[in-house]
Amino acid sequence: MHLAELLFVSSLSVATFALDNGVMRLPPMGWLAWERYRCDIDCDHDPKNCISENLFMDMADRLSEDGWRELGYVYVNIDDCWSSMKRDDNGRLQADPKRFPGGIHKLARYMHDRGLKLGIYGDMGTHTCGGYPGTTLDKIELDAQTFADWEVDMFKFDGCYSNATEQEQGYPLMSKALNATGRPIGYSCSWPAYQGGLPPKVNYTQLGEICNLWRNYGDIQDSWDSVLNIINWFFENQDVLASAAGPGKWNDPDMLIAGDFGLSMEQSRSQMAIWVIMAAPLFMSNDLRTISSGARSILQNKIAISINQDPMGIQGRRILKEKSGIDVYWRPLSKNASALVFFSRRNDMPYRYQTTLSKLNYTTGSYQIYDVFTEKTMTLKDSTNFVVSVNPTGVVMWYVSAPAKRNIRQFYRGGRLQGSLFDDDNANSPVFL
Repeated sequence: MHLAELLFVSSLSVATFALDNGVMRLPPMGWLAWERYRCDIDCDHDPKNCISENLFMDMADRLSEDGWRELGYVYVNIDDCWSSMKRDDNGRLQADPKRFPGGIHKLARYMHDRGLKLGIYGDMGTHTCGGYPGTTLDKIELDAQTFADWEVDMFKFDGCYSNATEQEQGYPLMSKALNATGRPIGYSCSWPAYQGGLPPKVNYTQLGEICNLWRNYGDIQDSWDSVLNIINWFFENQDVLASAAGPGKWNDPDMLIAGDFGLSMEQSRSQMAIWVIMAAPLFMSNDLRTISSGARSILQNKIAISINQDPMGIQGRRILKEKSGIDVYWRPLSKNASALVFFSRRNDMPYRYQTTLSKLNYTTGSYQIYDVFTEKTMTLKDSTNFVVSVNPTGVVMWYVSAPAKRNIRQFYRGGRLQGSLFDDDNANSPVFL
């Protein structure tokens, strides 16, 4: 199957219905507290890094002042452990008064004043995973209205301390309740992660109609093993998962952890590239106040972000898994463009991977190649052998433009045709990239 046919087949996957709440037509981007800060509520010991309004205001300042917002990173998301241990006298959730003295509404206004959005966390169950008040079936409408009153922009609904029957009722009910508030609130469901992530227990058609994004798999940890496990699961099940995604409904492989402690720069580039290929939400979980320049450059890579935010919203696929330890991933993009990622599972040394675009299902033509991380460009004919050198646990990521059109002026001299755009004396000798 050639690229044109693959593009047509892939485009069919986004024709199904999605949640009609007008938000998250592109994968959402922003910052999420959980992986870096977990449930640290000891503000007396470490006031700068505990789950408090100061932490989220600091991250909002960094997003708005350090170039993140303009790239699309606009959500600042609170995760577990934000609330008081008891609801108020009216049965409503309330923020811990010591750590959030201004309340969640004040924090939302702080975000909005800076062109940002606020996300918050809840749980479909008696308690959150951290032991705070959960949202039982009888509290769904009340909690949805509470979040709308607070001017929250996104809601993540976890699933601890609930069973399959409650989840089957509760997740659709929360979608309906959020929409009924009249406030556009992006809805993140953890439902599939609690049901194994795959059919028949998970109905992805239904998920796409009630949720904007969903967690399919376990929590990411600050380690390369964790990232690799997520990559393996998503692409081993790509036939099911890729067809479920599209504008307004996204598979969520969890947070980006570049800038933390567990990944090298090569591995950080790899996570970014593969999340981009997956059309995944890009929620960082790191300390934006102290992030290294290397991690910042990866997360702020404009071409990578533009690929992630492609309006067609088609999730990419792994098209080759070589015995050499090299994987090749491909994603179709608007304007007949595409993205390619060459990923090394090796741990020993850089590997020189040789192939042609035609072997990767590209049709006849001459393509413009832009290397996303080195910023080098070149023109490559479909039949030309090329070699990419991929570092251990690293990637080479390309933006591939549509086949170039013939430049008539270039090939006519003295009124006579001098050659074809597709003539290539190097077609049989590899180009090293």
